[in-house]
Amino acid sequence: MDSFEKLVGYLLEKDGYWIRSSVKIELTPEEKKKIGRPTSPRWEIDLVAYKAKSNELLVVECKSFLDSSGVRASGFNGKGTSDEKRYKLFNDPVLRKTVLGRLVKQFVASGSCSPSPFVKLCLAAGKVSSESDRDNIKKRFECEGWEFFDNSWLRERLSAVSKSGYENDVASVVAKILLRENQGIVKISS
Repeated sequence: MDSFEKLVGYLLEKDGYWIRSSVKIELTPEEKKKIGRPTSPRWEIDLVAYKAKSNELLVVECKSFLDSSGVRASGFNGKGTSDEKRYKLFNDPVLRKTVLGRLVKQFVASGSCSPSPFVKLCLAAGKVSSESDRDNIKKRFECEGWEFFDNSWLRERLSAVSKSGYENDVASVVAKILLRENQGIVKISS
């Protein structure tokens, strides 16, 4: 799991979810044919977050894009752009239904979640290309019932972590160093 996925997982744990990373989906040969990928290896999901209290299962695709132009709305507009290839679960309804259906079957069979969980597809993005892209992505995700964890979501949660008690976790320590006000700097007058 990469650092961005670890950070997103940590923040979701703070919201009451348990986290599994790099979850492999065991598609049947028939399911692979159905999605047009009969020889594909197991499908992999970056993060799966489960909250038992609400029987909610989040399927989270993580894209940090910190040193790139960022996530663009063109990745989700249904016009066949090259950006859309990065977001297959969001852009291919047959693939999405098949993969998420198999995920639920796997998790219920293993006892990892209760039957009939509420499943929500999510995208965590460290950087968004522009405010226009952010607005358009949020509108599209809202229409689809998906969740968009953008850099403001990350900042908001990291800010809350910086104000909480000490935890021996890299994200917590970094948040406290960078985001706490009045770090106890003492001015020495001459």
